[in-house]
Amino acid sequence: MHPTETIDRDSLRDDIPDFRPGDTVKVHVRVVEGNRERVQVFQGAVMRRQGGGVQETFTVRKVSFGVGVERTFPVHSPTIAKIEVTTLGDVRRAKLYYLRDRHGKAAKIKERRLPRGPGKGAAAAAAVAEDVDVDVDEVEVEVDEVEDLHVDEVSDEAAVTDEAVVTDEAGKSSDAAVKESADE
Repeated sequence: MHPTETIDRDSLRDDIPDFRPGDTVKVHVRVVEGNRERVQVFQGAVMRRQGGGVQETFTVRKVSFGVGVERTFPVHSPTIAKIEVTTLGDVRRAKLYYLRDRHGKAAKIKERRLPRGPGKGAAAAAAVAEDVDVDVDEVEVEVDEVEDLHVDEVSDEAAVTDEAVVTDEAGKSSDAAVKESADE
């Protein structure tokens, strides 16, 4: 670890969302005009993300009035008010420079539908695991109820006929067991 990293750690922002190349983001930038400050939104596709620590930057590209505009932002800059991820892109490259040569539908990035990031996928997997655990517990409860019902039905039948009904392991009554043994 470099000695300057401990100093730079104080300048790192913790409110930056998880985004990567291909994602469409809205970057809210603080713009100072004279003595006034306002927030301007720059929305486009993330073309690259490079560097690390305080020096980390990302480039966003948008097409404005038929002209491609790319703007590079430092991730941990105080001029960025906030970053919103609007859509997740499904790309296979870290640097999307090929978008510069494409126009119209060819420049469109497919949307990724799966949750991503720490905690999101794990939370979905945990929810599925909880459903499975609940299902197993419900099945055990149902088995217990079925066994209880079987014992209750036998005692109810015995009370109605005033005879003891004995069943073997296969669930057959003693009369049926006697008939089968006679047939053999």
